[in-house]
Amino acid sequence: MRIAYIINSVEGGGAAFPVPDITNVLRRAGHEVAIFALQRRDGRALPALQAAGLAVDIHPGAQRGHLGTLRWLDRRMTEWRPDLLWTSLTRATVLGQLVGLIRRIPVVSWQHSAGLSPANTRLLRGLRSLSRVWVADSTCVLHVMRDRLHIPADRAALWPIFRADPGCPAARPWQPGETVRLGSLGRLHPVKGYDILCQALALLKTDPTLPSFQVTIAGEGDARPQIERLIREHGLTTLRLAGFTSAATAFLSTQHGYIQPSRHEGLCIGVHQAMQAGLAPIASAVGEIPYTIQDGISGLLVPPADPPALAEALASALRQPQALSTMGQAARTRVLDLFAPQRFDAAGLAILDRLTRPQRA
Repeated sequence: MRIAYIINSVEGGGAAFPVPDITNVLRRAGHEVAIFALQRRDGRALPALQAAGLAVDIHPGAQRGHLGTLRWLDRRMTEWRPDLLWTSLTRATVLGQLVGLIRRIPVVSWQHSAGLSPANTRLLRGLRSLSRVWVADSTCVLHVMRDRLHIPADRAALWPIFRADPGCPAARPWQPGETVRLGSLGRLHPVKGYDILCQALALLKTDPTLPSFQVTIAGEGDARPQIERLIREHGLTTLRLAGFTSAATAFLSTQHGYIQPSRHEGLCIGVHQAMQAGLAPIASAVGEIPYTIQDGISGLLVPPADPPALAEALASALRQPQALSTMGQAARTRVLDLFAPQRFDAAGLAILDRLTRPQRA
């Protein structure tokens, strides 16, 4: 098959991280895959896609303008002549479904978000019949597809999008006398809850029992001015914004623990990368996170948008930094088991098998 893999943008961040692994499964099964992006945005995902040997075609137009983007996508699909459209995220899915309907091309659609807006929920639910298969990227999203989008079981599939790497180096455990280093990977966006982290760190400023520590966020986004303002207002000398990094593994290897204060998530790539590196996450119990983290064993779970609870969990971890290493080892073992490469590949191949089987009348 020729598979047109349609994405919203080539913006850097967790959403772009799995695309090479996903498309590698499709290509190793003998299918031709090309990426079609509806907009460029910051373009930080482009080098990784190109390094994976993927052809990437990006709409040259403005960020908004759905009709013009639909016309571009329809034209490109007419020229490229795919046998299957594989869409990701709401905008790409809706436009891909419309092109599929017009050109009579079957559509497979990812569903990544467990926090869909009411408008997007109604939209996707109304168009659910236009995708032959809906693929949940995690167990929590599979429940959203069933309960909110009303996707029937015979159109639903599960393909967790994190493919663990057993060869990933483990971070060096904290040593007595060291500053405790806690990292976070994520866009500077309200959904990631970094304002909540700022409020939690402000609560810890008056605690004299805590050891020396440093929190570093590796990420970029439109919420940077707000977070910088909170850092100034609260005098948060313990929080540093490091900017976007394309070297997540190297960044995580320098940390002793991990923080993910998100308001909502699907399958949070950053948390799973951290656990793979042997770091214990202190994370909001949202999305797939509570399915992966065993509270008190492979990390600590806190309610979302709750600065006092986050501050309490941070203080507990900081007072016993040696326990971060123990939980981090358990975290690595759990992720390498749950998201083993053979499980990832088998899930993708099972979906391809469904697509190549004759449809029942």
